[in-house]
Amino acid sequence: MELFFDLVFVFTLTQLTVLLAADLSFATAGRVALIFVVLFWMYGAYAYLTNQVPPDRPSRRLLLMLGMGGFLVCALAIPRVFDDTGVVFGLGFLLVVVVHTALYTRSHGWDSIWYGVSNALAALSVTAAGLFDGLAADGLWVLAIVLQFVTPYVAEHGPGRRDGRSPDAMRVQLGSLDPAHFVERHGLLLIIALGESVISIGVGIGDLPLTAGLFGGAFLALALAVTLWWTYFVRDEEGAEASFRATPAPDRWRLAMNAYYYAFLPMLLGIAFLAAGVKKALGHLTEHLHTGPALALAGGVVLFLVGDVAFRAAMRLRPLRFRATAAPVALATAFLGAGVFAVAELLALVAVLMTMLGAEARWGTPAERAREPESPALHEPA
Repeated sequence: MELFFDLVFVFTLTQLTVLLAADLSFATAGRVALIFVVLFWMYGAYAYLTNQVPPDRPSRRLLLMLGMGGFLVCALAIPRVFDDTGVVFGLGFLLVVVVHTALYTRSHGWDSIWYGVSNALAALSVTAAGLFDGLAADGLWVLAIVLQFVTPYVAEHGPGRRDGRSPDAMRVQLGSLDPAHFVERHGLLLIIALGESVISIGVGIGDLPLTAGLFGGAFLALALAVTLWWTYFVRDEEGAEASFRATPAPDRWRLAMNAYYYAFLPMLLGIAFLAAGVKKALGHLTEHLHTGPALALAGGVVLFLVGDVAFRAAMRLRPLRFRATAAPVALATAFLGAGVFAVAELLALVAVLMTMLGAEARWGTPAERAREPESPALHEPA
């Protein structure tokens, strides 16, 4: 049921790629980021929800399906959300929030109102943005994000002030998640999102003649997706679960926020940007790319690496230095796409990631490669 839910959510990522590929400009990239930050907040809220309120009975399954319908409405409205479907998007998002709050009352009772209200206000802000254009609309989207980001503090301190419980009691309740389920759930989401980069290969090829050169470009794009998969799934999932288990319950929910929301945001956005770049590049493999597609290809990889470094830092996984070094090198490959050929940029990106992984396996110290994760020294989310 949760995987089915994730498939519907990832359709929003597909639609964001469509929006971005239609206009690879900095303005569109910024708006795509705004939309995804707002949407991924509620995806994370549902991942947390089903960890504590599993859809193991008909009433819960039906409500979860209703939430899926809300995400579907949002996804269908995305391509014209800043033109004429903004209100539709907002109402779909409000449905997502209402269903989430209703389901959460099953485990947290009426304490859920403390984060349900702020999430609903964020949804209403997005809905209102559909009535405006330009900076006013953008400002209301930013306001929605601000409301979402203060929600954890409201959730932590609100109930304690009402019934005399300490904030630690609420942190323990929020931290009582199943590490194995939480880690696997987000890993499955990442797998499905990487599937979007594979689908973009077919979309980019379209009706072009299937020549040897085109197959070469397609295999390079697939190799790029494979190296991103390798970057996260070879060791990070197992280490993340161990790190969760080593973290005391009062701190575990903050670790979940730092690693699986703040760090996962650039990773998933990076996949969307990469998919948009692949769509544009495959039809022009032996041509100079425009600045937008060249930056989308390189920038997508960079965003993924930046997010992965932040994820590893939050989880106290090592090493970091090889991935941190690879990010600016990957960004520099945009000059190859814009100044030489698209295929040169694809080849260089694959080479950068393979070199990074090889260097990490070869020169990462044995202590770094074999160490058990420590209990993370957590910080408040920025």
